[in-house]
Amino acid sequence: MDELPLFPLRTVLFPDGLLELKIFEARYLDLIARCLRERTPFGVVALRAGAEARGSEREPVALYEAGTLADVIDVDSPRSGILFIRCRGGRRFALGATRQADDGLWLGHVALVADDPEAPPSTPRADLAKTLAETIAALAAQGARPFLEPHRFDSAGWVANRWCEILDMPLDVRQRLMTLADPHARLDVVDSLLRAQQANR
Repeated sequence: MDELPLFPLRTVLFPDGLLELKIFEARYLDLIARCLRERTPFGVVALRAGAEARGSEREPVALYEAGTLADVIDVDSPRSGILFIRCRGGRRFALGATRQADDGLWLGHVALVADDPEAPPSTPRADLAKTLAETIAALAAQGARPFLEPHRFDSAGWVANRWCEILDMPLDVRQRLMTLADPHARLDVVDSLLRAQQANR
């Protein structure tokens, strides 16, 4: 791809994941306007160091080497200069050379990464899909809907990614799981994390 506009965040976006943002900085308002006008995505990259917003005392920004495309699916503007947007995670990418434009917007050369192969969870991990479905139903009963539809419980990658979004884990662990090429391996790690958290309760 050509240079991709980047949105550094202290979060990790997974393919098919839901990202909700409040936009108020001019550089990002301009970015979202351009994405809507041209129907193009932007890139979400997790921050190793530094802040999401520009401040008077700026810690140097360091980005992780991989991120995810974000497609804007919904926009609300409650007042001038403020946007609330909802995005869907798309393809993952490896991040190459980066630079900052004059307005502070990050740009980077990216190489798209192959999607997870379509395969159901392995038999030993089939219970993770069932438990995820029960978790989604329980959250919906409380009025929370953290996942975009369609729900794909027959996809090892989709199930693993949704668990990675809601499990408590450090940012660097979440980042490594996002970049893990094998969805079954990702699901194995999720299983280990779930068992560890249940044992500590």
